[in-house]
Amino acid sequence: MATMVPPVKLKWLEHLNSSWITEDSESIATREGVAVLYSKLVSNKEVVPLPQQVLCLKGPQLPDFERESLSSDEQDHYLDALLSSQLALAKMVCSDSPFAGALRKRLLVLQRVFYALSNKYHDKGKVKQQQHSPESSSGSADVHSVSERPRSSTDALIEMGVRTGLSLLFALLRQSWMMPVSGPGLSLCNDVIHTAIEVVSSLPPLSLANESKIPPMGLDCLSQVTTFLKGVTIPNSGADTLGRRLASELLLGLAAQRGSLRYLLEWIEMALGASAVVHTMEKSKLLSSQEGMISFDCFMTILMQMRRSLGSSADRSQWREPTRTSDGLCSLYEAALCLFEEVCRMASDYSRTCASPDSIQTGDALIVSETCEVYVWGSNSSHQLVEGTQEKILQPKLAPSFSDAQTIEAGQYCTFVISTDGSVRACGKGSYGRLGLGDSNNQSTLKKLTFEPHRSIKKVSSSKGSDGHTLAFTTEGEVFSWGDGDYGKLGHGNSSTQKYPKLIQGPLQGKVCAFFLVIKIIRCIGHSLHNCAWKFLNGL
Repeated sequence: MATMVPPVKLKWLEHLNSSWITEDSESIATREGVAVLYSKLVSNKEVVPLPQQVLCLKGPQLPDFERESLSSDEQDHYLDALLSSQLALAKMVCSDSPFAGALRKRLLVLQRVFYALSNKYHDKGKVKQQQHSPESSSGSADVHSVSERPRSSTDALIEMGVRTGLSLLFALLRQSWMMPVSGPGLSLCNDVIHTAIEVVSSLPPLSLANESKIPPMGLDCLSQVTTFLKGVTIPNSGADTLGRRLASELLLGLAAQRGSLRYLLEWIEMALGASAVVHTMEKSKLLSSQEGMISFDCFMTILMQMRRSLGSSADRSQWREPTRTSDGLCSLYEAALCLFEEVCRMASDYSRTCASPDSIQTGDALIVSETCEVYVWGSNSSHQLVEGTQEKILQPKLAPSFSDAQTIEAGQYCTFVISTDGSVRACGKGSYGRLGLGDSNNQSTLKKLTFEPHRSIKKVSSSKGSDGHTLAFTTEGEVFSWGDGDYGKLGHGNSSTQKYPKLIQGPLQGKVCAFFLVIKIIRCIGHSLHNCAWKFLNGL
C-alpha cells in the first residue's frame, strides 16, 4: 500500500531550476518516475512536511429521538447535519487513499517543473538580456516563446490592413482586366502576377513547406491568393488569355514551394477543370487556340526538380513530357497528366523498398526488401533506441540494429520492430510486461516475441502513455495484446498484467478483424524539390 502524503509547505530553490528543466518530463506519466522525482523534492528540502492534522471523529450532537418529539423542520436540520458530517469524513478518508497520495505527488512535481520553466522562458526581462547577449543565437526557443504572445490590438489592425489590402488588390485586378489595354506590353494585372511569379521562382526549393514557421496571417494570405488565382484560371472569369496562363503558372509555383501532395493535387484538379471548360467552349468556337495552355519552360523547370529527387534508380525511358507548341506553350491537360504521373512514379519508386507480411506466401521464395536506413533520436533512458548509452540523442543517428525493419512502432519508453517474416522484436522499458517478453526487465537489445499460437504479425500499435500496453494485428485478422491491464484495456475480461502476447477472444473469437488502409505521405526536404512517398502499411 502506498505511503500517505502529509500536508507540505512548498519552498522552491532558484538555483535548482536548471536541473528541473533538464528532467525527462515523460517520466511523470509513470508511477516509478513520479516517485523518483518526488523523492528528489524531499531530499532537496523543497517540500517540507507539515504536522498532520488529527482526524476528528466527533459528529453533530443529536437529540434522543425515542424520548423527544421533534418537528419536521428540526428533523430535517439534524438529518442535514448528520449527512454533512459523514460527507466531511468521507472526503478526509478519500484524500488519504493511495491514489490521492500518488496524484498529489504528481501535481507537486508538475508544479515544480512548471515553476522552473516559467522562470527561465517566460521572464521577459531575462529573454531581452539573452537576445542582446552573444549566447542568444543558440537560444532560438527563448525568442520563439516570446513571439507566441496573446493577440493585441496592433495585430488586429495589421490583419485588417492586410485583408483589406488584398481585397482592394483583387478588385483592381478584376477591373483592370475589363478595361482595354492602352499601350503595348503587359496590362496592370498581368504585370503584378508576372512579378509574383519571379519572386516565387527566386526562392529556394520548399521555402513555404514548413507551415509551422509561417505566421497565421501569412497562411491566411496564401489561402486568399490561392482562391483568387483558382477563380482567374477559368476561361469565363473575365481575365484575358495571358492573365489566366500566368495565374496557372503562379499557382503551380506556390504548390511546389509549399511541398505538399495536397497542393499538387489541387493544381492538377484546377488544370483538369479549366481544360474541361476550354474543351466545351472550343466546340462552340468561342475561344482562341492559346486557351488552356501554360508555359512549357515554367512547367518543365518544376517537373525536372521533382525528377531529380528520384536519383539514379528512376527509369528515365518512362519519363514523358507534354507537347511543346511553336509558341513555347503546352496544354494544361497534358501538364496535369504528366505531374500526376510523376507523383505516382515517385510513390512506386519508394514502394519497391518495402515488403509487407501479406506478400509472403507459404512455399514461395521470401521477398526481401532493400536494406533500409533507420535514424533515431530523442530519449534513450530505457535503451528504447538500442544504443549503448542512456543519454539523449539530440540529432538523427543511424541505427544499424533496425536495418532489416519493415515497420517500426514507438511506444512508451519502448520500441517494436516487424520484420519481413512477420516476426516482432522489442526493446526498451519492460515494466508491467509492456515488451511482451515474459518479464518486467528492461531490454537493451532487440529481442523476439513469442506468439502462441504462432502467427505472422501485420501491424503493431503501442500506447504512448499510462503504464504501457500493446496490440498486434495478424495477417489472419486476429488481435493479440499484452502489457498493463488496468481498466480491462487488454480485452481479456480482467485487469491483470499480461507479460506475454495473448490472443483476444470473447466476442472476437472466430471473427476476422480488419484495419483500414494507412497511407503515409512522407515529405523529404533536401536538395530535391518534393520527394513524396506513399508507404503502404497494410500490404497492397
